[in-house]
Amino acid sequence: MAQKMTKFKSIAMISSGLVIALAFLLNLIGANHSIDILLVVATVLTGIPIVYFALQALKFKYMSIDLLVSIAIIGAIVIGEYVESSVVGFLFLFGSFLEARTLARTRESIQSLMALAPDEAILLKDGQEVKVAVGDVALDDIVIVKAGGKVPVDGAIISGEAQLNEAMMTGESVPREKTTGEAVFSGTIVDEGYIKVQAKKVGEDTAFNQIIELVEEAQDQKSQTEKFLDRFSQYYTPGVVILSVIVYLMTQNLHLAITFLVIACPGALVIGAPVSNVSGIGNAAKNGVLLKGGDAVDRFKQATTFMFDKTGTLTKGEPAVTNVVSFIEADWLFEVAELERHSEHHLGRAIVDYAKKTHSLTDQHLDVTLIKGQGLCGFFDGQQYTIGNRRLMDAQSIEITSAVNKQIEAEEAEGKTVVIVAKEARVIGYLVINDVMREEAKTALAALKHNGARDLVMLTGDNEKTAQYVAKQLGITSVRAELQPKDKLEEIKQRQQKGEKVVMVGDGVNDAPALALSDIGIAMGLSGTDVAIETADVVVMNDRLDKLVHAYRLAKATVKNRTQNIAIALLTVFFLLLGVLNGTIHLASGMFVHEASVLIVILNGMRLIRYQPK
Repeated sequence: MAQKMTKFKSIAMISSGLVIALAFLLNLIGANHSIDILLVVATVLTGIPIVYFALQALKFKYMSIDLLVSIAIIGAIVIGEYVESSVVGFLFLFGSFLEARTLARTRESIQSLMALAPDEAILLKDGQEVKVAVGDVALDDIVIVKAGGKVPVDGAIISGEAQLNEAMMTGESVPREKTTGEAVFSGTIVDEGYIKVQAKKVGEDTAFNQIIELVEEAQDQKSQTEKFLDRFSQYYTPGVVILSVIVYLMTQNLHLAITFLVIACPGALVIGAPVSNVSGIGNAAKNGVLLKGGDAVDRFKQATTFMFDKTGTLTKGEPAVTNVVSFIEADWLFEVAELERHSEHHLGRAIVDYAKKTHSLTDQHLDVTLIKGQGLCGFFDGQQYTIGNRRLMDAQSIEITSAVNKQIEAEEAEGKTVVIVAKEARVIGYLVINDVMREEAKTALAALKHNGARDLVMLTGDNEKTAQYVAKQLGITSVRAELQPKDKLEEIKQRQQKGEKVVMVGDGVNDAPALALSDIGIAMGLSGTDVAIETADVVVMNDRLDKLVHAYRLAKATVKNRTQNIAIALLTVFFLLLGVLNGTIHLASGMFVHEASVLIVILNGMRLIRYQPK
């Protein structure tokens, strides 16, 4: 029944609007004999849904705004003010219509995400391509995605390469080139290329579906302001009824009392906060950031101290070769990479990845001996190579000159890792490997300071030298290194005891307790673990720290916008009630101004949909 009545509201609004327009037209041409009948018809049309929802609310002992308007409409009919009764009902339904349309408009971020959902998948079965529904894809199935197609699962590329548009995951429309071994996500689009993907997550477990669920949950979660306004409205409605009775008893003017009752409806106050929150959360979602509800927006806006994990947050969490130093003219990188192919160590993989940029490696099997914690020894074209740290060189009696030692020590003092290369017991060069800092990190941290962050702190389990080097490069003054997860919790507690509002930014399982304890936990979505993302209040889906800055600014703008809406609503009601009491505001004109204020707060809230900081 309620659903049918909700649909009827739109029909009643349009029909009553046409009937009222006809009545005014008849008045203009002097045909007054049927005007009252038309206005009563319009009143009944609008009154049916309004009274219905007022009674439904009363069943749950809740005095809604519909109840105020119902009393006003009935009172206006009793005193013969049919123009006021019909116009009040029409304007109230029109305001409800605007509210519903606005919330639907601000939730378009979810609809646009859902439009990206793939419906079909191409499976590779027994060497044949078979088109199936996405729901029929199982774990470890091989899926083929061609140019223009959507990836239907989360998985890893097992062959091929492609340019993928990952805007739905990252907010970035620039395609990323991906090849064998790299991860792909459901809903991303292959602009160019052809890939075979092994399914790792399907159906509701994919990152795409989780994003939709998170945004839906976030937009339904209320801020502290909204919760207060909900409680406020439960007392406000009976309070207004009592005041209207007092006005009548003091003035013996029923028309004035009814006008007071209608004008006091806090429609703009009720819609003002939700439209701001939903618009702000929708903007964040379109920009690759998930704000988990209005309450998270409130707390994020108040943040004063930002604490960052290092690896995977300020840095990419992937060691990469940043420099190659050679003491001979010949190029030895190819030989070293061929030998390192046989190692599963992350430093070896970094060397191989670096070499692939300029050399075409083979699949040949070489004679290689891996030495745990030190490196490897191997033969290439009959010549012996020793690749590893100084302990390996000492163990193999390979001499390192004092000049080379100084160079290596200088690199290590900056927290970098040095892999020494010796050929036939002679050091011929070394590779410098480092966990590369995110390109946008320095400017993003500076922007956070500019926008109100008082202190930036690094909390890391890494060694002191590495932490200090990274902090110096990024402009971070407070550093705590070599920490266990419990040490991070203690640091957060101490800051909170001083009255600071702490934000913790991390990505790993070990960061989850700190994310939960902090006032706002922020997880990096791509590199972050499931437990970190689940625990966090904010998720940066593309791992870009500049998007974190956008979210911080957006939280401030959302709270500011919400405050503006509440102020507009309260001031409108205040001045309208003054006008009613001194006789300058009447029922129809007051209701018109009231609904105009609803429209104003709606339009003001919707500005956040297109918000971009200067």
